Amino acid sequence: MSDPSVQHQQARPAVPVLHEERLDEVLGAAPGRGRGRYRPRRVGMVWRSKVFRAGAVIVALVLCGLVILALVREQTGPEGFLVGLGLAVLPVPLLMAAFRWLDRVEPGPWRNLLFSFAWGACAAALVAIIANSFATRWIATATADPASADTLGATVIAPVVEESAKAAAVLLIFLFRRREFSGVVDGVVVAGFTATGFAFTENILYLGNAFGEDQLSGSSGFASVTAGTFFVRIVMSPFAHPLFTVLTGLGFGFAAVSARRHRARRIALPLLGLLLAMGLHALWNGSSSFGPYGFYAVYGIVMVPAFGLVTWLAIWSRQRELRTLAAELPAYAAAGWLTPAEPSALSSMRARGMARDLARHWQPDRTRGRAAARAVAEYESFATSLAGLRRRARHGAVGPDFGARERELLHHLWQRREVAAPALAHAALLTARPGAHHGRPLPTPYGTGSGYANGYAYGTGYGPGHTPGNGQTHGHTPGYGHTQGHTPGYAPGAYPPPQPHGSAPHSHRRPPS
Repeated sequence: MSDPSVQHQQARPAVPVLHEERLDEVLGAAPGRGRGRYRPRRVGMVWRSKVFRAGAVIVALVLCGLVILALVREQTGPEGFLVGLGLAVLPVPLLMAAFRWLDRVEPGPWRNLLFSFAWGACAAALVAIIANSFATRWIATATADPASADTLGATVIAPVVEESAKAAAVLLIFLFRRREFSGVVDGVVVAGFTATGFAFTENILYLGNAFGEDQLSGSSGFASVTAGTFFVRIVMSPFAHPLFTVLTGLGFGFAAVSARRHRARRIALPLLGLLLAMGLHALWNGSSSFGPYGFYAVYGIVMVPAFGLVTWLAIWSRQRELRTLAAELPAYAAAGWLTPAEPSALSSMRARGMARDLARHWQPDRTRGRAAARAVAEYESFATSLAGLRRRARHGAVGPDFGARERELLHHLWQRREVAAPALAHAALLTARPGAHHGRPLPTPYGTGSGYANGYAYGTGYGPGHTPGNGQTHGHTPGYGHTQGHTPGYAPGAYPPPQPHGSAPHSHRRPPS
């Protein structure tokens, strides 16, 4: 019978061991900063140009925005449009901040989030207004019953049209920004930004029309239609549209982490999420037809529990990303790419934030401090991507370009390690459990004091061995850092401490050209 631990180790992808003499061989083929591409460049057709496609998307969204602006202004009037705009913008920063907080472990690029918001506010809203109006008029003409046409349009047509239009943004990022869509949290965040944009435009329309009704009837104050609409849409249910579309995002997120061989699952999960979003949306829109208390019953029995469940799932997925860092990165520490203290620091949001603050305060001026903090933040993001890539590789959810992607991420880490590694190592010590230092003094931020005098520095070495501080080494794989006897393995203080005036640490190690 085979050893289960051996089988588990064999299932993990091999990690390239760091040898200084082979560094150029491992990282030499990796692209420079900001030039990472895993696919060959396509030439010969203008529509395959990245600049052309980005420009076409921007122009299309701007045109949709101008059309939707004219339609909403026509329906609400100038004054109603301004009132609706002022009230509808209130929940937007809170929702965006909540979704961005959820994305802090591995922040996605802002261009994807801005595209999602603009798609929801412009393209999806335009499709919804045109399609819903056309379908409602057609049903009213066919049935000669405008009241039933409005009810049918709100409970059947609107959920299908609106959720499909919003899901298109998630699908586009899933297909064309696949490297940046790596899990459940990405699906939730992209879907949340899309729905926030859609709800923003829809709230302008509803609140503007309510203000117009109040002007005609002379109502004002808390008894006005505007106040009631504001309370229902902005106070009670600002999360309604995000909740619907997040179900679609969850489907795409689970599909992103599914093995590539499970094609049926990768197609069925997004469709299932979309169907759930349509069903919950239809239930919400049709709640007023269930009697005088139908709205409150659906709100309390369905919407609030669903919101709590989805919120818990999103936070659990965020914590799972941190646990993935703690589980996957020690393999790179053993191979010499990270210090042994870094996996624990990178898996703690408190330690990550502390490392950025330390790097910022160690510099003599604000400009260098911001640059150092940005380098640490980028290092944390690349390390998170590396851990996620390795986890997906173990589950068969990556393609044949795994090796190239791994080398590129290691290259980006290497470029920033002299700034990030000391800050993360120090943050790991500061956030460790009480008594974890066993009486050893903590290193000082500027590399002075008894901490370094006793041979205990930030650097925990770059090799699979480990030295407890008495010169003994363990392991036989050559790594970074040498003891006084030049024995391969880990040596205390192998990584030089940060300099007090922001200068680069003196080291014979340099990134490859």
